[in-house]
Amino acid sequence: MLKILLTALSMALLPAAAFAQDAPTGITRTPLQSVDFPDGYETLLGLTEVAPGAQSSPNSHPGLETGYVLEGDVTISIAGQADIVLRAGESYTISAGTVHHVKTVGDKAAKIITTYVIERGKPLSTPAP
Repeated sequence: MLKILLTALSMALLPAAAFAQDAPTGITRTPLQSVDFPDGYETLLGLTEVAPGAQSSPNSHPGLETGYVLEGDVTISIAGQADIVLRAGESYTISAGTVHHVKTVGDKAAKIITTYVIERGKPLSTPAP
């Protein structure tokens, strides 16, 4: 019984570990919750912190990304759209497979609550060419 419980726990924590490990330099992701929902997908909730002057590389996700800026200002560049500057209290949505990247604005770190709804078994993030 203990072996089954430990296996189930490790399977539940696997997406959360991937959430934290995929972060580029200057960006810290802290997993908060992982839920197997809806069918065939995982919903990951986390806190993303972007250091002053940091930015992510262009990437995409195998599902929807939404976020809410808690602190600081960020610019989100989404393929095919004008850059978006977001301040504390503002939110965004990025469709599955859409190439994008984020960077801080100014000399303050940014904190963002991020939610990903990704296809089960796929990596959280894929670098864009």
